[in-house]
Amino acid sequence: MESVSVTLAGADRPVLRSVDLSVEEGELALVVGRTGSGKSTLLGAMCGRVPHFTGGTLRGRVLVHGRDTREHRPRDLADLVGVVGQDPLAGFVTDTVEEELAYGMEQLGLSAATMRTRVEETLDLLGIPELRDVPLRELSGGQQQRVAIGSVLTAHPRVILLDEPTSALDPVGAEDVLATVTRLVHDLAVTVVLAEHRVERVLHHADRVVHVAPDGTVSAGEPAAMMATSEVTSPVVELGRWAGWQPLPLSVRDARRAAADLRAGLRGRSPSPVSPRAAAAGRREPVVRARGLVVRHPGEVLAVAGVDLDLRAGEVTGLMGRNGSGKSSLLWALQGSTAPTAGRVRVLAREGGEVNPAGLPPDRRRERVGLVPQSAADLLYLDTVGGECAQADRESAAPPGTCARLLARLAPDVPADRHPRDLSEGQKLALVLAVQLTADPPVLLLDEPTRGLDPVAKAALASTLQGLADDGRALLVATHDVEFVAECADRVVLLAAGEVVAEGPTAQVVLASPTLAPQVAKVLRPGPWLTVDEVRTAVDGEER
Repeated sequence: MESVSVTLAGADRPVLRSVDLSVEEGELALVVGRTGSGKSTLLGAMCGRVPHFTGGTLRGRVLVHGRDTREHRPRDLADLVGVVGQDPLAGFVTDTVEEELAYGMEQLGLSAATMRTRVEETLDLLGIPELRDVPLRELSGGQQQRVAIGSVLTAHPRVILLDEPTSALDPVGAEDVLATVTRLVHDLAVTVVLAEHRVERVLHHADRVVHVAPDGTVSAGEPAAMMATSEVTSPVVELGRWAGWQPLPLSVRDARRAAADLRAGLRGRSPSPVSPRAAAAGRREPVVRARGLVVRHPGEVLAVAGVDLDLRAGEVTGLMGRNGSGKSSLLWALQGSTAPTAGRVRVLAREGGEVNPAGLPPDRRRERVGLVPQSAADLLYLDTVGGECAQADRESAAPPGTCARLLARLAPDVPADRHPRDLSEGQKLALVLAVQLTADPPVLLLDEPTRGLDPVAKAALASTLQGLADDGRALLVATHDVEFVAECADRVVLLAAGEVVAEGPTAQVVLASPTLAPQVAKVLRPGPWLTVDEVRTAVDGEER
């Protein structure tokens, strides 16, 4: 990229400004930056989608293996560049997994024998052979993400651009995908440019870090040098910067080597006791009580298998489990939009007694249980933010301005005349949260709310959810983000094959699992530490 600036149609300033960047063959470049800073635009410019599909103006020059994107449209680069976007479902063009894996190769005119071989290889690489004939729309979000990546891999491109490739994957699934990507880099010299907010998953694989600043400028360098000052980082790097370790560790392995003295100093100590709010919540009657809950989907797919679950006011509960374990199905059954096949759900009513949310009309159901789905923007359908807020007030019979005030509290300075689709992922989430909270439900369910959020936005979301719990709400958050759970959740419920296999205080559940443990726990094992803040508070308190 030579002196590249991108100004989107209708924008008053460039999204990217005077970018000079080279990515070498066989290099894995990790792109980081705040939500909405322009990472997706950077990837789009690398494959010609910007400006050929998006519109706007691109100044400067982008060369991909010698081909100039000004003269070669994306279709002319299809044999060189494979792209996986943030929303896999939006990129699918066929009906089943096998058809989607083969589609790209059909467009390139490969032989049937070659296509069959590559489909089999990709199914095995991604660990999804059993999904071969499954309709794409019946897959979980994480399964869809794997298929989207697989549909690119089958074409054997020389450059792969990945936008948030692990955001919907559980920790094991993410490691499997990244192992596949790094194998392509190391063994086949494929160039990979990967934008990811889950920096802790990718950083130790990266050869180079590319930082996109909010003003549109781009800098690049060795990972350790870039992480020394980056505001978007991983818990391992944050711990290393606080502790003053040199060289700055990028992986858990390197951090454990540097942390011997810190582990010794923390031996015999533990984090501060549970907060008064969480302790009080444990003594309250459940606001939501599910017993023997069973959910079967068409085709006799058993998604939820006899779950018993209690949610209490003032408590944030993390719902975890591998992709396809039944988390989303459980949320929709608790909210009442999906009627359970067996069992029952009861929610405490404000006027006393209990109600079955599945038996309520939608407007009354919202007053009992709010739900933010995986794709929060699916709930936004009007042309302006102000219109969405006004409609939420009307539907919830709330005083005019209620939703707008909630939005201002969650995400200040969101223009009322802005189209919701033009908001950053964090702003979209805040708007949907405000819409749901306008009905003032005592229970709030969130499905993968951290997708597309940078670490700063996730910290703000954690603070928001804990504030809602302080106000007396019960919250259930389904997520694969173990770092977010460590920061936010008071309690964790672990699902496997639709069943609850573990339940208890956050530290008790996540420390017992090598896959669920956050990075700080792995670095300071066997100590009971989950976050950098816990360590910092303990050490600073001792020094005082």
